[in-house]
Amino acid sequence: MAGAALATVMAQAVSVILSVIIIYRRKQLFVMKWEYIRFSPEISNFVRVGAPIAFQEILTQLSFLALCAFINRLGLDASSGYGVANKIVNFVMLVPGALMQSMASFVAQNVGAGQEARAAFTGMFIGGSIGIVIALLAFFRGDLLAMVFSSDAAVIARAAEYLRGFAPEAVVTAILFSFIGYFNGHQKTLFVMLQGLAQTFIVRLPMSYIMSIRPGASLTMIGLAAPCATVFGHRAQPGLLYNPEPQKGPGHCIED
Repeated sequence: MAGAALATVMAQAVSVILSVIIIYRRKQLFVMKWEYIRFSPEISNFVRVGAPIAFQEILTQLSFLALCAFINRLGLDASSGYGVANKIVNFVMLVPGALMQSMASFVAQNVGAGQEARAAFTGMFIGGSIGIVIALLAFFRGDLLAMVFSSDAAVIARAAEYLRGFAPEAVVTAILFSFIGYFNGHQKTLFVMLQGLAQTFIVRLPMSYIMSIRPGASLTMIGLAAPCATVFGHRAQPGLLYNPEPQKGPGHCIED
């Protein structure tokens, strides 16, 4: 474990060093000088927008630790199966996670053009299309995905059991994360934090705990808590799109 951690840090260090070298040598991008590294009036704005996202991420990760504790009480096979399934989940979540990050920039660009709906629906369409394929694979053949990480039949079975419940998350989270990217693009990060914490602590954790203490607890029902929480988060959105004051932009006419 220590070696894996050290390898991660070293890989990031190499990336940083190479990035600095490339930026320094390609002067047409921008010039880096020591005097540029200083406190800026923009820092307060960065903190205002970024702090809610960071706080939400911290609490969300803590909630997953609690979920892991719930499942650990079901035995070694369940714990190992969840560990394998969680590795697959991390890959599944790469698509909506990337959409959420890119949507913020995409929305900011489309706001000026007065095409905000285009930004939101494009992200939902792309993420939902990919999510359907992933969801079907996870639901019907989660055992094949689990075999990549383990050869233990019991562990594979429990991992597939969890993935059957989690599978709808691949679709609904792509839609929700597109909304989140949309609101982040409008700097509505406080609202995003509140709805994220609500779906975590009102739905996902309580449902996971209740399902884990029932007789004959099933990892499928525990896994189902994730898409249920995401649907709750989607319903918490105040309408389909945040609609600020109309803005003029290229190709966009505003009638009196």
